[in-house]
Amino acid sequence: MIPDYYSIAQVADILSVSKETLRRWDSNGTLVPQRHPDNNYRVYHRSQIEHFEQAQLLFNSKWDEEVTIKPDRDYKLVELFAGAGGLALGLEKAGFQSLLLNEFDRHACNTLRANRPLWNVVEGDVANVEFSKHRDQVDILSGGFPCQAFSYAGKKLGFEDTRGTLFFEFARAVKETNPKVIVAENVRGLLKHDDGKTLESITNVIDEIGYELVDPRVLKAVFYQVPQKRERLFLIGIRKDLAPFVKFNWPSPYTRIMTMRDALKKGDLFDTDTPKSEGQTYPKRKAEILAKVPQGGYWRDLSDDLQREYMKKSYFLGGGKTGMARRLSWDEPCLTLTCSPAQKQTERCHPEENRPLTVREYARIQTFPDAWIFSGPLTAQYKQIGNAVPVNLAYAVGRSLVALLNDIEKLNASSKPLKKESEIHKQMALVV
Repeated sequence: MIPDYYSIAQVADILSVSKETLRRWDSNGTLVPQRHPDNNYRVYHRSQIEHFEQAQLLFNSKWDEEVTIKPDRDYKLVELFAGAGGLALGLEKAGFQSLLLNEFDRHACNTLRANRPLWNVVEGDVANVEFSKHRDQVDILSGGFPCQAFSYAGKKLGFEDTRGTLFFEFARAVKETNPKVIVAENVRGLLKHDDGKTLESITNVIDEIGYELVDPRVLKAVFYQVPQKRERLFLIGIRKDLAPFVKFNWPSPYTRIMTMRDALKKGDLFDTDTPKSEGQTYPKRKAEILAKVPQGGYWRDLSDDLQREYMKKSYFLGGGKTGMARRLSWDEPCLTLTCSPAQKQTERCHPEENRPLTVREYARIQTFPDAWIFSGPLTAQYKQIGNAVPVNLAYAVGRSLVALLNDIEKLNASSKPLKKESEIHKQMALVV
């Protein structure tokens, strides 16, 4: 159910603006909060924000309709750079069956095997994996290849020019398997990496190997039933013999923003409070200082003497450094998780207790189920979770991919045969 009133923090998340921007809009009269009729808190009524495009997407969401999407047949998946299984688990939840998952990290591979003994987990360098035996058996090939710069020689790069990069191996796997659809996810920074040249090269190669790229989109996990402000760039490519006849539709947002309370307490996301688990700890003095930081606060909420003690030389440097001595809030989503919850630059302190988040709390914020166990030492577990695609985000994207493949199945089932790619190109040339 869509609520009538929204807190300042919630509106900041919905509109993708900072609280400081909302304060400025309050001061100049652009958007002024009102008093809640029940508790007198300063809030915004739905009518105040529904003219914003971002809010319209939320209020007019087709989430309830999309969550009922099921595959018309068993769709097959191959995934590269699988990590601890966030993307694979979300796609499995949407209805995909994994033919092969490749991952280099041994602890992550052990995690995959421990949770899904029947998955075909191939451990090791992707360059040594042969994909040809799965040719024409794969509906989706997915993977989050690391963001790497390419070498330039004053020309647009093609497939062979990217050799030596992990993206080359992703593209090679595509060429060898010939899937109907490809899915690549990456950090938002790929959009501007190397002044946009990296993404341009990736786009060129995707075109060269026979796929039409849907306009890339950054998806904010907080809109997809994930209690975390994580952003991931998704690249969706449809094979050129299919692309003219179908359309990929990005998933609709969930009807509200999930918070730390949703993540760690019994409620809409989980049936119980977070189970007890291992976790890192703070040194005694650090814990004493963080005890002075209020929920949602950071180092600037400390007294000046404690600011100087905690920040040391950084106290005199510019920039907000808002991740330092940061305490999370029950009523807001978590900040993007890092690979270590106790790093001074990217603090993620529990909302009430004076400690970092535990492994299971980390996992919940990434929407892994409580039954999903992580292998390896504590640092390896945090790293696996911190690097993962949030499961619910992957699930939402997975439903959209299932809808796309269902449409492709209808094409294949129709009596009218698909035009060959060469015929399509000839017609396009005539039109030009």
